[in-house]
Amino acid sequence: MKTAIKPAKHISWSTMFADFKEITKVRLAVSVVFSSIAGYLLGAYEISVVTLLLLAFGGYCMVGASNAYNQIIERDLDALMKRTRNRPIPSGRVSVHQGLIIAVLLTVFGVVSLYFVNPKTAMFGAISIFLYTSVYTPLKTITPLSVFVGALPGAIPFMLGWVAATNEFGIEPGTLFMIQFFWQFPHFWALAWMLDEDYRKGGFKLLPTGKKDKGTAVQIIMYTIWMMVISVIPAFGITGRLHLSIIAAVIVFLMGAVMLFFAFRLYDKRDNVSARKLMLASVTYITFIQLVYVSDKYIGMLF
Repeated sequence: MKTAIKPAKHISWSTMFADFKEITKVRLAVSVVFSSIAGYLLGAYEISVVTLLLLAFGGYCMVGASNAYNQIIERDLDALMKRTRNRPIPSGRVSVHQGLIIAVLLTVFGVVSLYFVNPKTAMFGAISIFLYTSVYTPLKTITPLSVFVGALPGAIPFMLGWVAATNEFGIEPGTLFMIQFFWQFPHFWALAWMLDEDYRKGGFKLLPTGKKDKGTAVQIIMYTIWMMVISVIPAFGITGRLHLSIIAAVIVFLMGAVMLFFAFRLYDKRDNVSARKLMLASVTYITFIQLVYVSDKYIGMLF
C-alpha cells in the first residue's frame, strides 16, 4: 500500500521578499529614512557617505523591527480587520517564531549600525523601538492617549539625523522633533478617521473623543496650528544653527495653511473623503517641508 506524500509548499524568493516588505512596512520605513537623512543634511558640517549609509540602513532596521514586533503582538487583532488580516503573520504565511527572528535581527543590526554612527544615535533608535512596542502598542486598545505616546517615537527620525551628524542633542534637534511630533496628530487622526470602523473591529481606540465628531476635528485643527507655528520658529533666529530664511518660512507657512484648510474642511464635512484629503496633504507637507529646510540651508551657503 502506497502512502500519499503531500508535496512541500514552494515559497518563492519573491514571495518571501514581499512578506519582508510588508512586515517591515517598507513605505513607512523609507519615509522615516528620508526624514533621518534630511535631519543629517541639516546638521552636518561635512557630509560623510559612510555615515549616511549607516544611518539609512540602521534607520530602516529600527523601523522594520518596531513594525515586526507590533505585528507579532497584534496578530490576533490584525486578523479581525479587513485591511490587516492578510498580513504575513495573521494570514499564516510567516510564523510568530519567524517573525520574532526577523524582529530581533533587525533590532541588532539597527542598533549596531547606529552605534557606529555614534552612541547617542543608537540610544535614540533603541528608545524609539521600546516606546513603540512596549508602550504605544499595548495602549492602543486601552486609551486614545496611545496616539500621544506613539507620536514620541514617531517624531524621532527627523531629530535622529541631526544627532547622527553632530553627536549632540540641543535646541536644533529638539525643534525638528517638535515639528514632526505635532505633525503626527492631524496626520494620524485623519487616517484613524478613515479607518475608524475597521479599527473598532480590532478594539483600537485612536480618535481623541472616540468618535468621528466635531471634537476630534477641533483637536486636529489645533494640532495643525501648533505644527505651523513650530515649523516657522527657526526663521526668528532662536534655534541655534537651525535657520530658515524668510522666503522659506513663507513657503513652509503656506504649506501648513493648505493642511489647515483641509482640517477645517473635515470639521465642516466630517466625512471620510475630507479625512483622506487631509491625510494626503499631511504626507505631502512633511516631505516638502524637509526638502525646503534642506534646500534653504544649502542655497544659503552659496550666497
